[in-house]
Amino acid sequence: MMEQVPFDAVHESGLLVRARDKSAGEREAVFNEVFEAFRSRVLSLCLHLTGTVSDAEDATQEVFLVVFRDLPKFRGDSRLSTWIYRISVRTAFRVKAKHPRTAPLDLDPAVEIPDPALQRERGRQIARALERLSADHRTVLALFALDGLSHREVAETLGIPEGTVWSRLHLARKKLTAELKTLGFDMAT
Repeated sequence: MMEQVPFDAVHESGLLVRARDKSAGEREAVFNEVFEAFRSRVLSLCLHLTGTVSDAEDATQEVFLVVFRDLPKFRGDSRLSTWIYRISVRTAFRVKAKHPRTAPLDLDPAVEIPDPALQRERGRQIARALERLSADHRTVLALFALDGLSHREVAETLGIPEGTVWSRLHLARKKLTAELKTLGFDMAT
């Protein structure tokens, strides 16, 4: 699970002021700081939404091109993390749409399984079950359960009410459990 947002509001505000600086060197320094703070989070989210490493890497690259281009124009109406996650979700689904039938994600399950073959099989089962969820449910699960955003942060990122996040998350968990059972996923191991 991902740690909380890397910048507090004061630091973030300072970053945005520096990003608007006319000096290319200062803007580049700010972008590099933002890139280092969010790179792994964006890649993880894109991986969960696209289902393949290559698509996730392509989406991540596109996300940071947009961030680099638009960071000086970002007004700060939302948290920087929210803005970056919104770009990431849209970009990941756009990239996934270009390659709709790519190989399933080989996830590492959270529980350590001693047998590597069993671990790979569990990862494939989870990936297949996630792939069968709707985009809305997969996105809410990825942002909340896998990337560690709060219900409020997921709502802000997706531009939906917090109650909708709660209900989508509840339905997504139920559907994921049902899909895993359908695929013969052994919940005991």
